[in-house]
Amino acid sequence: MFRVMSRFLSHATNRIDSKGRVSVPAAFRSVLAQRNIQELYCFQDFVFPAISVGGSDLLERFERQIASEDPFSPEANRMSLLVHGGGVFMKLDAEGRLLVTNFVRDFTGITDEVAFVGRADHFQLWQPEAFLAAQAMAREGRRPIGGRPG
Repeated sequence: MFRVMSRFLSHATNRIDSKGRVSVPAAFRSVLAQRNIQELYCFQDFVFPAISVGGSDLLERFERQIASEDPFSPEANRMSLLVHGGGVFMKLDAEGRLLVTNFVRDFTGITDEVAFVGRADHFQLWQPEAFLAAQAMAREGRRPIGGRPG
């Protein structure tokens, strides 16, 4: 039987209010609800200046990877520093807003707007211009032959 999986797709930019909250896009809230994600695991992305956000399944996936290594190995220790030392749990408020804390701001450079970026099983919080620049770099060299010029 074919089962449609809910995924975080596309991107949207929302303003941060005067109390430091930002509304999570409705499409992303819908995926969170479909997946019954109540508590958000948020971590500093390993590659980009972004905060990655998902459910406990995302954290568990990293922890399984760490557990498959020798616990004293440099790789397991590096992963734990990133996954645990660079992670926090957060919750949406009753209106579907997320508090943009210093944990988010300091790592991403976010000031007054947040770009929400779908990454299939999780989404990311980006400073909007940094997202557009990273997306443009990712697109370089991937244009089809005869495609429109940049």
